[in-house]
Amino acid sequence: MSIHSYEELAALHAIAKILAQPTDLRDGLDQILNEMHTRLGMQRGMISLFDREKNEVWLDIAHDVNIEGMDVTYKPGEGITSEVAQSGRPMAVANLGHAKHFLDRTGARRRLNRSELAFLCVPIMYDNQVVGVLSADKVAREVEDLDKELAMLAAVAQLIAKSVHIRALEEENKRLKRLVGIPRAPSLDIIGHSKVMQDVFALVSQVADSRTTVLITGETGTGKELIAQAIHMNSSRRKAPFVQVNCAAIPDTLIESELFGHEKGAFTGALHQRRGRFEEANNGTIFLDEVGELSAAAQMKLLRVLQEKRFQPLGSSRVVTVNVRIIAATNRDLEQDIQAERFRADLYYRLNVFPIYMPPLRERGSDIILLADHFVLKYAKEMGKDVKNISSAAIEAFLAHKWPGNVRELENCIERAVLLTNTDTVDIMHLPPSLQVRSTNGGKKDAGKLSTLVETQEKALIIDMLEATGGNQTQAAKMLGTTKRIIQYKISKLGIDPKVFKKSKKG
Repeated sequence: MSIHSYEELAALHAIAKILAQPTDLRDGLDQILNEMHTRLGMQRGMISLFDREKNEVWLDIAHDVNIEGMDVTYKPGEGITSEVAQSGRPMAVANLGHAKHFLDRTGARRRLNRSELAFLCVPIMYDNQVVGVLSADKVAREVEDLDKELAMLAAVAQLIAKSVHIRALEEENKRLKRLVGIPRAPSLDIIGHSKVMQDVFALVSQVADSRTTVLITGETGTGKELIAQAIHMNSSRRKAPFVQVNCAAIPDTLIESELFGHEKGAFTGALHQRRGRFEEANNGTIFLDEVGELSAAAQMKLLRVLQEKRFQPLGSSRVVTVNVRIIAATNRDLEQDIQAERFRADLYYRLNVFPIYMPPLRERGSDIILLADHFVLKYAKEMGKDVKNISSAAIEAFLAHKWPGNVRELENCIERAVLLTNTDTVDIMHLPPSLQVRSTNGGKKDAGKLSTLVETQEKALIIDMLEATGGNQTQAAKMLGTTKRIIQYKISKLGIDPKVFKKSKKG
């Protein structure tokens, strides 16, 4: 077992202190490579990350080597770095001039005499797996014992292992985001680029291909049923039935029969045996919309199905066993209903395993315009009309409206507008009176100060982005997290001339 010298112990102490600081991971690791250089004489220190899935190593951080704009990767069999990552064993080369399998991908030693350099390379191990590789040069004449030098480098690798592991996870996440982009809508019918909707899409992709019970909450008209369908269609049950039950639309006296079926003669009017919706949904998904409207008796029976995965139809002694994935939805505050003893707490906790909250339209920002455009095209096609535009006044009314009926209200509003217009444009006069009133009265003098402040801020932000992108409205929209259409509308409304910025940016 090698004993570290005073200088080596001081270096390890300095490295431990850097790791204890709440600095950015990359900066901290760069500082550690600097300590290796100043205290241990280890030059051109490099930290490479091991991508286990692709089975390749890529250079992440280098000290005293300019790797900006370079993508340095090592596939299996390519160089010493790759060999160390694949084998998990350290390697040392006493004289780089004699090492034919040393690649120098960064070109850092192109103008140096390699015969004067030794090369040290050790694996970075975390949880018994290689997560990266730590390497460095050292002036050959300063190396007395290669094994001792490797032991020192291995001690540094051990100290930084957790940080490198986290760094690898961070970088993998960034790379995946670059490849995949923002979470995509799980269904063609679901439209949304806003942050709140991207969060919903991420939850759908997480839970879809599992058996987990989902409770979708949100106001009426937010599209809870579309999310339920998306979960089903993105699961392994997609080829099995998707059975939708509106619990609010079924009379209380028939809800049990509807859900669990009945035998002939089970009650007055039961002239035939009937399979319940749970039995129809076997091996598929049942969507219980407005589950908060269930009666106490139906709640009790639903709880039993959730617990035992079986039930008895009304008036029957037979037991039906089902394999059904349950998705429930409600616009009620079920926790308040529990307090009022309107809803069973034990059923709520059974349903609320994986909650998804559907945001109201007023919280979805630019999605309002995306949806409006979508519905204009949809109803123009249905009605055989050549309507494809929405006027600036109508857009302003949409953005000012609170949308108590959410997406459903917007859809109805657009359907009416497309029907009324005789041109290719939906204008303010084609909107329902509630939107027109808000639009005409929205510019009261008392509200002038706040709206002027907001407009000034908006204008400054848009100008900054246009300057940064050389007048490219698509890029500016991306940077502001909105759509090109909204940027165009705002540019027009705020009197900004985008051509000015095209001239100001050269190249």
